[in-house]
Parts: sequence; structure tokens; C-alpha cells
Amino acid sequence: MTHQKVLFVCLHGAAKSVLAAADFERMAKARGLSIAAEAAGTEPDAEIAPPVLAALTAEGVDVAGQKPRLVTREIAAGATRVVAFGCGLGAAAPDGDRIEQWEDVPAVSAGLPTARAAIRAHIERLLVEWNAA
Repeated sequence: MTHQKVLFVCLHGAAKSVLAAADFERMAKARGLSIAAEAAGTEPDAEIAPPVLAALTAEGVDVAGQKPRLVTREIAAGATRVVAFGCGLGAAAPDGDRIEQWEDVPAVSAGLPTARAAIRAHIERLLVEWNAA
């Protein structure tokens, strides 16, 4: 069985990508899909955004000790699908057409619930496509 993974990439690797990776894994598991998810950034911050950390911790998702990391070509190449939140991957971009842009997700700083709802709507569509494949 092929190990499948989605890599979520945002500018700072500290908010949208972290939320997306956590929600994707949980939503995939609820559908009986074993697909890993990871988060990275093109210009990673030193820490996960405090509101994101608080929200995930309150839901029982353990991200303590995790730090945003720089997306690299190796990390991206190891993913079945790469989702970017309106940022280019530059030299880290994998070959082929495995990159999807979710440019319509608002900044978490403008409202975490709104950003998260947009992320979850995209994840729902992505999982429907995954099931159909």
C-alpha cells in the first residue's frame, strides 16, 4: 500500500497550514482514509500562532513542541498532494501538477472561525475527490 500524504503550505507555517493539517487528518480518519498531513511555511515563524495553538489544544490536538518548518523540495516531493495558501513554493515546488492553491482562505488573524470554515470546506472537497480516485 502506498503511503499517502498531503503537505499544507502557508507563508509562515504557523496558522493556516497547521489548522489544515490537523483538520485534514481528523476528517480523513472519520472517512476511513489513512492519509497523513503535514504543515510547512515558505518563511516560517518561530512558533505556531497562539490562537491556533489554543484552538487545537482545546480540541485535544497535541501540537505542543511543534515548530513551523521551512518547506523544502524533499518535503514537497514526498507528498501525494501539495496545498498552498496563496504562496509560491519557488525552488521547493515538486514536479508535476500536484500543487493546489487555496487563495480564498482569509487570514487567521482576521478571524479564526471564518478562516477555519473556509479551510474545512476545501478539505471536504479534497476528500470527496480522494474517495472518487
